[in-house]
Amino acid sequence: MGDGRLLLLDTASLYFRAYFGVPESAGRAPDGSPTNAVRGLLEMIARLVVDRRPTRLVACWDDDWRPAFRVEAIPSYKAHRVAVPVPGTTGLEEVPDTLAPQVPVIVEALAALGIARLGAPGFEADDVIGTLVAREVARPADERDAVDVVTGDRDLFQLVDDEARVRVLYTVKGIRDLEVVDQARLVERYDVSTGRGYADLAALRGDPSDGLPGVPGIGEKTAAALIRRYGSLAGVLAARDAHDPGLTATQQRRLTESDAYLQVAPAVVRVAPDAPVADEDGRLPTAPADPDALVRLAERWGIGSSLARVVDALTR
Repeated sequence: MGDGRLLLLDTASLYFRAYFGVPESAGRAPDGSPTNAVRGLLEMIARLVVDRRPTRLVACWDDDWRPAFRVEAIPSYKAHRVAVPVPGTTGLEEVPDTLAPQVPVIVEALAALGIARLGAPGFEADDVIGTLVAREVARPADERDAVDVVTGDRDLFQLVDDEARVRVLYTVKGIRDLEVVDQARLVERYDVSTGRGYADLAALRGDPSDGLPGVPGIGEKTAAALIRRYGSLAGVLAARDAHDPGLTATQQRRLTESDAYLQVAPAVVRVAPDAPVADEDGRLPTAPADPDALVRLAERWGIGSSLARVVDALTR
């Protein structure tokens, strides 16, 4: 096994958390523009680099937060969140007015620091992360780095794989107290033993926050019990089609009535392992890529202290 660690950031998840977690009054640009999301994200990156000491780090990006292939399969996918344009992405997303202008500043800051930022046309950051995980797992075992995915999105629990050394660092408790999600935690919290099992559970359960209806009447516990009994979502559907006596009459009916949804849900829920993501090593920089740009950003946006903390973490 390799002795390095690849840290993959679900960047939008983190800057949304920063925006809502850091008051706008905590820092503004000289012209009065809020910089709370920029500052918060930079502070998170500095903390992660110091605490986790990755050898590689990639800020994964939503080039398209609502991909056409998912919307075509399930039109309600994230439909309730459609609102305003977000710079650097396609489509319209519900974003606070004072957050959207900060996103380009984040892009500039990452570039000046030399931190890799990767997206893929027509795909979400989740798919970028899934693809980078798949590429890492495909490497020879003696060259493979451990992977930590930092996110506030439970969807990425599907990538957890102890044997491949892939974990999720879940931000539900904050960046200073990340919840480490491995297979033992999946069993403890969701009663499924693998990341793939979690994806199957998520398809059955649905997720209102993403516009995924799930199977009516089948909640998280019932979904977990069905997957445990039949091994997978495919196994549950095979049992339904065979009228297996292990299914109650109500479960049989609900699974049958939701057949159209269940045929397309897995492709929507599961992250892509093969998105067109550029080849990028993601090696952690030991010095800023563009010191002059950092100076300009610090002066224009008043974020010098946050940038300095990231530079200190990188060069420590």
